[in-house]
Amino acid sequence: MEIGISTFVETTPDVQNGEVISHAQRIREVVEEIVLADQVGLDVFGVGEHHREDFAASSPAVLLAGAASQTKRIRLTSAVTVLSSADPVRVFQDFATLDAISNGRAEIMAGRGSFIESFPLFGYDLQDYDELFEEKLELLLKIRESEKVTWRGGYRPAINNLGVYPRPVQNPLPVWIGSGGNTQSVIRAGMLGLPLVLAIIGGSPMQFAPLVKLYKRAAAQAGHDVSKLPVASHSHGFIAEDTDTAADKFFPPTQQVMNVLGRERGWGHYSRASFDAARSFEGALYVGDSETVAEKIIHLRKNVGITRFMLHVPVGSMPHEDVMKAIELLGTEVAPRVREEISRWEAEQ
Repeated sequence: MEIGISTFVETTPDVQNGEVISHAQRIREVVEEIVLADQVGLDVFGVGEHHREDFAASSPAVLLAGAASQTKRIRLTSAVTVLSSADPVRVFQDFATLDAISNGRAEIMAGRGSFIESFPLFGYDLQDYDELFEEKLELLLKIRESEKVTWRGGYRPAINNLGVYPRPVQNPLPVWIGSGGNTQSVIRAGMLGLPLVLAIIGGSPMQFAPLVKLYKRAAAQAGHDVSKLPVASHSHGFIAEDTDTAADKFFPPTQQVMNVLGRERGWGHYSRASFDAARSFEGALYVGDSETVAEKIIHLRKNVGITRFMLHVPVGSMPHEDVMKAIELLGTEVAPRVREEISRWEAEQ
């Protein structure tokens, strides 16, 4: 059972005074967070690609490379790379370079993206949303498979027997599929034999169990060894010394972000009642003290089949020292408890 962190490198206004941290400062803070995550024994750190003012990570590979030479063991991944609006050649080159700097710890998490700012920025039509992803994933996997590439598609110039360099340390370079729970994306990941990451950020996590079964069934039918295919989740949360403190610190910035996104997407108002319901044992928020969060992760592993858990923290801007404390608690208290219980449980199966 792998435990880690994901972030969008948020630069939202401080809920107390309205101040906004600079992109540069927040990026430097995230590098410090990755270094700490490595030091406390976490397995993976993911940085999500966005192209808007309130998230500073438009180039996850560059940010992760800034932490790669300061870390020793932690795996470094995008969360996600918006592949539909990117050039797969450049994506592969960037992450192969990260793989070299980290000596084999890079991963790509490819997704279609729930944020759409990158499409007009890079000149793509949203009407081609699905077709772009399918074509570019095909090319990315072809580059991963072979040093010399011959390929033709509908949205990118053809490649005729050209080499793509550098080649990564890992062969193959890990490529995961990120999904918000779309049935077709889950089936696609299974058929391709690619690891799956589910964004479990609302409702009941137990609702994702059928999707995990569907993914594994698709993988098995395509001839892949299901036992070698990990399934990850990405879920919002925060850890503090006690549960009330965790909830009271995490709610205000989370509410601010959820209501900004809600106005953009037509969601209802995000209230404290919504928040408290989501942090119940069956909810999708992992907020509380170390024991509370560990028990929820164990429940997720046993009932949904997740083999990697990524805590997304923070959701809105929070004091850097609070985020660092949450990472420390996840690594030193939550992760050991989860690993011990899951190891014992698996031995009994």
